[in-house]
Amino acid sequence: MRLHIVRRGLQDGSDAGEATAIRDRISPDHPSVDGSTDDRLLHNHPLNGANGPGASDEGSTIRRITTSALAIQTPSPSGVPVGWLRPTPYQAGLAAVSRHEVHIERVWPMRSPSIGSLEESSSAYFQSERRGTPPADIVPVEGLRMNQTFPHEPVMAAEVVELFAPVPEGLIVDTTLGGGGHAAAILGARPGISVLGIDRDPLAVAAATDALAPFGSRAIIRRSRFDAVADVVAAVRIELGVTPDEGGLSGVLFDLGVSSPQLDVADRGFSYRRNAPLDMRMDPTSGRTAADVVNGYSEEDLVELFADNGEGRFAGRIARAIIAARPLATTGQLADVVRAAIPAATRRSGGHPARRVFQAVRIAVNDELDQLGPALDAALDLLAPGGRCLVIAYHSGEDRLVKSTFHRAATDNCQCPPGLPCVCGADPHFRLVVRGARRPSEDEVGRNRRAESARLRVIERIPTSAKRTTTGEVA
Repeated sequence: MRLHIVRRGLQDGSDAGEATAIRDRISPDHPSVDGSTDDRLLHNHPLNGANGPGASDEGSTIRRITTSALAIQTPSPSGVPVGWLRPTPYQAGLAAVSRHEVHIERVWPMRSPSIGSLEESSSAYFQSERRGTPPADIVPVEGLRMNQTFPHEPVMAAEVVELFAPVPEGLIVDTTLGGGGHAAAILGARPGISVLGIDRDPLAVAAATDALAPFGSRAIIRRSRFDAVADVVAAVRIELGVTPDEGGLSGVLFDLGVSSPQLDVADRGFSYRRNAPLDMRMDPTSGRTAADVVNGYSEEDLVELFADNGEGRFAGRIARAIIAARPLATTGQLADVVRAAIPAATRRSGGHPARRVFQAVRIAVNDELDQLGPALDAALDLLAPGGRCLVIAYHSGEDRLVKSTFHRAATDNCQCPPGLPCVCGADPHFRLVVRGARRPSEDEVGRNRRAESARLRVIERIPTSAKRTTTGEVA
């Protein structure tokens, strides 16, 4: 962070001693002091005791300081200065804002540095979309890019580790690897478990490879869509020399939806709060984009898409407004069109008016619902006895599909009335570990607002020795 601050002139000559003390603790030749601040200004500035209430306008010129690079003269325990030391940016910022003669004019957030390269808009330039005018003497920093470590807090990680605790030792597949947060938690808790991580996003694969490197050969990473989980598992087993008759998977995890890093990187086009090209692809190297959906779907297709994703009331109005505004090229344009299509009274509540539309377009771009059904069926087929499948969903359509798939597996699609003996011949091989869905704790939602809509469901393949019922429970 860079604080653009100015030092106000002292209004009372009796403060000269304090001004001298402050001045003596700042290195005048340090690069954090503007080049325009020469010796004449230092001597004539009101912080110098020689300049009192009658100082000239020239002498009261402000002095700009970049707090992230201040050097201060730190005294020893005996009170004698021991030399110029560089504090941390946080310490320098605290020291600056704590002085009564300092006024913060503007805060300029900066990106964290890394040696890799990413989108240009993620660099540490003072970006054009930021409000306000940067200080004229601040030179944009070259060569800094946003760190590609996918700084993503895994949702309900403690619950995931807890629910996988009873599964037999073996291989767990994380079908939505992301930054590797869930995988790292599982590997850290279960020494006898290996994790195969799958993700279609190349940036996520690169980040997870670095994050899971400490676990060595126990972490296996492949780039793929999760509906190809059966093929990926078969290929990895061949590589490891494991035969199909050596048992199934200990577990499968799905953490659906878009990750925080994908939302936070503007150029990915997932967020309605950041203006960027209409993209929204989980795999930015292939497939159709959000622009293809928004500009290519018919009115009927758009209405159906929005209605299926919770925007039923205004689906027609939004679809007609989009068609009238075509072609749309950026997320900002789409968000503005959606906002204008919804009545003002409705826009005052319920969050951002474009939220459901962006979610619907993202699901269509990535075929998320079309892929989820086959992926769930394949995951259940791969489970070993005692193995579990966990799914974290954030969207009602996804959760309904997970719920129906798990119910069908836990009852073997039994058609008999609940509570009565089964006469249809159903023979379920799965049970629901948790009735209904688990939700994140209040503490987690307080730390991570994006976890608020999460629903976790879990199903287990029943061990052969267990007695099964058509209700999906183990007797």
